[in-house]
Amino acid sequence: MEKGARHRNNTAKNQQGGRPDSSPEAEAGSGGGGVALKKEIGLVSACGIIVGNIIGSGIFVSPKGVLENAGSVGLAIIVWIVTGVITAVGALCYAELGVTIPKSGGDYSYVKDIFGGLAGFLRLWIAVLVIYPTNQAVIALTFSNYVLQPLFPTCFPPESGLRLLAAICLLLLTWVNCSSVRWATRVQDIFTAGKLLALALIIIMGVVQICKGEFFWLEPKNAFENFQEPDIGLIALAFLQGSFAYGGWNFLNYVTEELVDPYKNLPRAIFISIPLVTFVYVFANVAYVTAMSPQELLASNAVAVVRNHSGSQTQDTDIDLLSGSQAIPAREGHLPSVLAMIHVKRCTPIPALLFTCISTLLMLVTSDMYTLINYVGFINYLFYGVTVAGQIVLRWKKPDIPRPIKISLLFPIIYLLFWAFLLIFSLWSEPVVCGIGLAIMLTGVPVYFLGVYWQHKPKCFNDVIEAITLVSQKMCVVVYPQVEGDSGAEEAIDDMEEEQQKPIFQPTPVKDQDSEEQP
Repeated sequence: MEKGARHRNNTAKNQQGGRPDSSPEAEAGSGGGGVALKKEIGLVSACGIIVGNIIGSGIFVSPKGVLENAGSVGLAIIVWIVTGVITAVGALCYAELGVTIPKSGGDYSYVKDIFGGLAGFLRLWIAVLVIYPTNQAVIALTFSNYVLQPLFPTCFPPESGLRLLAAICLLLLTWVNCSSVRWATRVQDIFTAGKLLALALIIIMGVVQICKGEFFWLEPKNAFENFQEPDIGLIALAFLQGSFAYGGWNFLNYVTEELVDPYKNLPRAIFISIPLVTFVYVFANVAYVTAMSPQELLASNAVAVVRNHSGSQTQDTDIDLLSGSQAIPAREGHLPSVLAMIHVKRCTPIPALLFTCISTLLMLVTSDMYTLINYVGFINYLFYGVTVAGQIVLRWKKPDIPRPIKISLLFPIIYLLFWAFLLIFSLWSEPVVCGIGLAIMLTGVPVYFLGVYWQHKPKCFNDVIEAITLVSQKMCVVVYPQVEGDSGAEEAIDDMEEEQQKPIFQPTPVKDQDSEEQP
């Protein structure tokens, strides 16, 4: 459901449990002893992965939120540019962390290693309960708005219709993901192509409009004409709305092990890709205001449904849906083990998909995409800042550990100053929305101490958890992924009960693959 889901899923499978995979690609590069991922991703491919992870439905929904809170066209464009710069700064900080702490798991691993198990668990907890489902709910609601808006040209579509269509979309795509990885991949490829085509058409139309002299709202005297009183809190919310469209930059680290010469190509890929995305986003917003006035843009949730001068409509549809399987991490005992299991024949993470679908459906209690974006944006930035602060802490605690990529401390300081501004004024402007996110995060504290930190649980507790896990396995026909030689689905089913004689928060131990004979 998220941008770049297919690449991240493949990477997650390759890196599960922090161990190299046993795929032919990995084995081919291993020689005679041990296994290692082949370094096949060059600079061009790395740039493609970064751009593909970032560009998604956000650019089709966030422009209204940015403009509404910025208060003028000129300030909105500045917000898009500054957000791109801050994204590049954050990506560079993550690049240093990624090669300093070479583990899978991204910011979850960095926060856990630097600040301890509780901080890492809260990062994972909030990702599972807030970030993943909210992102997916926004994407589904974006799809619903683009489908229904042409049917209601003079008003907003009914909320019940938006929620119903979004729920149907989620259920359908969950079924696709559960049924076949290949189907999910094909659906994602089709919608990704449609999304990029729509974005290209929007920018081309904008250029045509400018060539015709239609740039009234780009002239400085008109661009900075405020249609509401400037407010520092609203500007912070504008940055939150813009940051949603740039979401995905924190997944750059997942390609490090597969990069050719990562210490040179990772920073280069960041310097090329994020400015490219910023350029595309800025020109898309320029195109929007050449085709409609700010008032017209704010009057529709489907900003790419534009009106031409004859009054007819042209619809550039973006259908960026949940079409990639997203297995929720359950390694290291921080989540129920059943969420790490896959179907014995289809190899799809059915329990994780069902959990994500249910939690996303709960987010559809509201059809206000912009409230959801503020909600998830606040929580995202909270942990982005904690992770970047960890970079400074690591420099202080362990100054002598190898850092193949070492950036100036000025970068994390700039990021943290912006982070503090964003969080303080966002909380001030939207105390209820941001407060709910903080409250959900804090519910993870007792869960951590009861489920993870408390090692000697009563036998009755473990028995209940084992029974629930076993029933879930039988209902979904799932087992732990085979890390070593696959003994077949039938044997996996036979071993199901034996595998489940473990506490829910204890990962399944696996043998050291380095000692195994290569196939």
